[in-house]
Amino acid sequence: MHPGSTETINALESLPATPGNNLFPVFLKMETLRLLIIGGGNVGLEKLTAIAENCPATVIHLVSITVIKEIYKLAEQLPQITIEERPYTIADIENADIIIAAVNDKAVSSAIRGEAKSREKLINVADQPALCDFYLSSIVKKGNLKIAISTNGKSPTIAKRIKEQLNEVMPDEIEPVLENMTLIREKLNGSFSQKVRHLNDITKVLAAKQSVYNLPGEPGAKRWQRVVKICLFAFCFMIIGHGILSYVPFESIIDGFESIPDHIELKPF
Repeated sequence: MHPGSTETINALESLPATPGNNLFPVFLKMETLRLLIIGGGNVGLEKLTAIAENCPATVIHLVSITVIKEIYKLAEQLPQITIEERPYTIADIENADIIIAAVNDKAVSSAIRGEAKSREKLINVADQPALCDFYLSSIVKKGNLKIAISTNGKSPTIAKRIKEQLNEVMPDEIEPVLENMTLIREKLNGSFSQKVRHLNDITKVLAAKQSVYNLPGEPGAKRWQRVVKICLFAFCFMIIGHGILSYVPFESIIDGFESIPDHIELKPF
């Protein structure tokens, strides 16, 4: 069955609509695109900061009647950002590939959306999920590893909290692991399926810092597998303990232990 065949199309049409988040995650090479941000207030600053932190080489054109000083301060560090204090024009939209409307006015935002869509441009409208073609995710970044978090526009606050938790849990040492995996992948021989199986075997012990140096079957691999199991058990107990302490104050647990002798009847032998 080929992707463009009638059978494929019919199969897709027969799929039931699934509830929940139906967004398709995509990572864009923003440095190859022209970004227009309309709005120079705090929301515009938030959007600009998110793009600058993750894609600092992006060519950004920001247009707004007024622009706060924090945006100018950020633009000083990134010369590819241009700022103009004036109303946006149709030409601004036509010269952009992607648009972010960060205007605190629903009527103006709706007008920007209409003009963008009539020119087949992708647009994100701040605080109006129904008008968005895409959302800006909360992002966890550890070197080359990047995780995007989406709540389907329901609650950016929840996405930010999850981001904070993942930032704490994800080890900073993940970058050397990725580099080592790249070296191993380049040295593997055989067919594509054989390489995939080999890499799968290696990543089973990914949690061990030196495990990437020991291919399965080589001396030391089993030892590191035991280390991984111990680490996983420790991690599970840490998560369980965190959950308990989130609902039961630590002081209450101590008081409970101290009161145990009061409930034990000591009888003489």
